[in-house]
Amino acid sequence: MALSHLKSSSSGSNFLKPLATAFSLRRPISTSTDPLTIETSIPFTTHRCDPPSRTVDTSPQELLSFFRDMATMRRMEIAADSLYKAKLIRGFCHLYDGQEAVAVGMEAAITKNDSIITAYRDHCTFLGRGGTLLEIFSELMGRQGGCSSGKGGSMHFYKKNSGFYGGHGIVGAQVPLGCGLAFAHKYNKDDAVAFALYGDGAANQGQLFEALNISALWDLPIILVCENNHYGMGTAEWRAAKSPAYYKRGDYVPGLKVDGMDALAVKQACKFAKDHALKSGPIILEMDTYRYHGHSMSDPGSTYRTRDEISGVRQERDPIERIRKLIVTHDLATEKELKDIEKEVRKQVDEAIAQAKESPMPEPSELFTNVYAKGMGVEAYGADRKEVRAVLP
Repeated sequence: MALSHLKSSSSGSNFLKPLATAFSLRRPISTSTDPLTIETSIPFTTHRCDPPSRTVDTSPQELLSFFRDMATMRRMEIAADSLYKAKLIRGFCHLYDGQEAVAVGMEAAITKNDSIITAYRDHCTFLGRGGTLLEIFSELMGRQGGCSSGKGGSMHFYKKNSGFYGGHGIVGAQVPLGCGLAFAHKYNKDDAVAFALYGDGAANQGQLFEALNISALWDLPIILVCENNHYGMGTAEWRAAKSPAYYKRGDYVPGLKVDGMDALAVKQACKFAKDHALKSGPIILEMDTYRYHGHSMSDPGSTYRTRDEISGVRQERDPIERIRKLIVTHDLATEKELKDIEKEVRKQVDEAIAQAKESPMPEPSELFTNVYAKGMGVEAYGADRKEVRAVLP
């Protein structure tokens, strides 16, 4: 998996390191790279294209990396819930627990030369791109050590050197930007693609169709990924969309519906989509997934769906439990060894939070950084427009 090749620029505690380098596995757990062949949970559904094979090539090492990466994402989001309730995280905060297989499976199929851009549910995508727990919790708490220097918060994670372009708070606005990234890849002839992620709530946005149209005209290597968790805020998809078959929404553009709770299916679909986009231009992937939390931390998530529905998905489709079952069934690790990994994950998350709390808040002078051009002598006034409060550098 791509995550296993990441390297940290820091040399401190484990929580400073990207996901797969942060854990040392003891001998009983298989680290073999010998090939394994596993069939996806359900068939792919297609529009204007032939489906990829349901038979996925993987390895014990990859399955174990899937498990600990998703376990880290899950624990991180649960911890963010607690920090928000403790008022250490302010503003908007949208959690990703339940949808981890999309971030992990996608990362396994691509490289850091490929670009990813997403909406505001971005913590786990950033982690998958090589971000650290320390950067994440520092940013969530508005500290200098965050990936956006504490000025972006939950919705504006960013890691350009790993091909992650945010983190966007305006519904659907990231899709045209993603098509622009695809244009850059084609212009530069770098054999890379762009993935533009959006939710079912953004799928009716006009800008999405405008961007898709010009991308199809120019055969841009763009993959539109609809993370369909079935609720746009508190509105069920069937109440908002006359046709909730989002993979068909491209009309003249091919589409593929994927079990977004199956990391191996996501990996297979993204590999297929990348090959298609490089040869033939745009394609739409609809990831059939589910979020356990509400839309954001201000949404209890239980007024428009039943608790039985949520618990049913947890019991039958949870992405982590699916990988756990595969690992145990193929005798790659025992239940106890997987529990030990989860305990190690919890410790890593707790340590990262403790250090993030020590990171200072941004300096007041940082308020205007990256807003105005430097050296222009811009003056900042008070509300009455009479008193000059500062001359910006």
